[in-house]
Amino acid sequence: MNIALQSDSKQMQDIAEKVRNGERLSLEDGIFLYQSDDLLTIGQLANEANLRKNGKKVYFIENMSLYFTNVCEAHCAFCNFRKDEGQEGAYTLSGPEMIEYVEQHIHPGVREFHIVGGHNPHVPFQYYVDSLKALNEKYPDVTLKAYTAAEIDFFSRISGLSYKEVLQELMKVGLKSLTGGGAEILSDHYRKKMRVDKADVSQYLDVHRTAHQLGMRTHTTMLYGSIESKEDRVRHMIHIRDLQDETNGFQVFIPLSMQPINPRAGIRRRNSAFEDLKTIAISRLMLDNIQHIKAYFINIGTQLTQVALTMGASDAHGTIVKEKISHAAGALTPEGITREDLIWLIKGAGRIPVERDTFYNEIQVYE
Repeated sequence: MNIALQSDSKQMQDIAEKVRNGERLSLEDGIFLYQSDDLLTIGQLANEANLRKNGKKVYFIENMSLYFTNVCEAHCAFCNFRKDEGQEGAYTLSGPEMIEYVEQHIHPGVREFHIVGGHNPHVPFQYYVDSLKALNEKYPDVTLKAYTAAEIDFFSRISGLSYKEVLQELMKVGLKSLTGGGAEILSDHYRKKMRVDKADVSQYLDVHRTAHQLGMRTHTTMLYGSIESKEDRVRHMIHIRDLQDETNGFQVFIPLSMQPINPRAGIRRRNSAFEDLKTIAISRLMLDNIQHIKAYFINIGTQLTQVALTMGASDAHGTIVKEKISHAAGALTPEGITREDLIWLIKGAGRIPVERDTFYNEIQVYE
């Protein structure tokens, strides 16, 4: 064995010892794991870490994705969902219009609305408040998980209210949790290059910090697979880990595999299965203080999601019903999935499916 291979082997052994002893991995450890092609060892370590946290349980939820508007002032380079006001395909739904849509598509058992959308500057903040109010009044038993940290920052700008005041107004009409989107890559250099003209790194983190201080449990993401370096990804995870140390308010970390703008794009324009699985596994290893890592089937497909459940993921997301943002960007996966298919998928990985609510309270365990 040459010296370089011996060195790599020693570093992997050191990382394995850290994982098994419950020691925190460093930035250098995370970068090394990304540089390694030993996916089986990385996946095995992530599986061990996940089994210690969650046993063989894998969680899912009966949820429904809703999008009140696709009009957006931001022009993020990776987004094909947004429209300008008046552009063909642009829309902004009122509360009653959204309720009409929900009534056409909802199915029994839905317990969460996952609500995100564009940063539409042509309507006031009250529009976004009223949107949630209408849903909450019509469906009081369905949890409102709504808006990204970037949307909260946008609401603050158009209303003149602080993050805390924005969140408190939304909580009054039923907001229970924030979605994880808007994080992209938490690097100011990345955000400038990718024209992420919305909340910056500190603003994204501060919105979640404020939500956690108000007693809200939230979700967080990482959109990987474009111009960012492997170091950028690991630093992103450390930003999230540091805030979690401070607030313990994140429930789940969701690695989102970047989708090409064109749905006909070839495989070279997409992240490889190898990269997707490695990112999920490394997320589990780096984020020792977050309970769950999600395998998001919308972006990586159902079969790779099943494999990911043996490499650190403990959440298979939910039924969704009709996803739009990733599919606008070229996702080739199903727009939704049934409860029965999710149960089958989880059991097929040798895991125990657990239907949950928004806050990971167990509704039913499917032994």
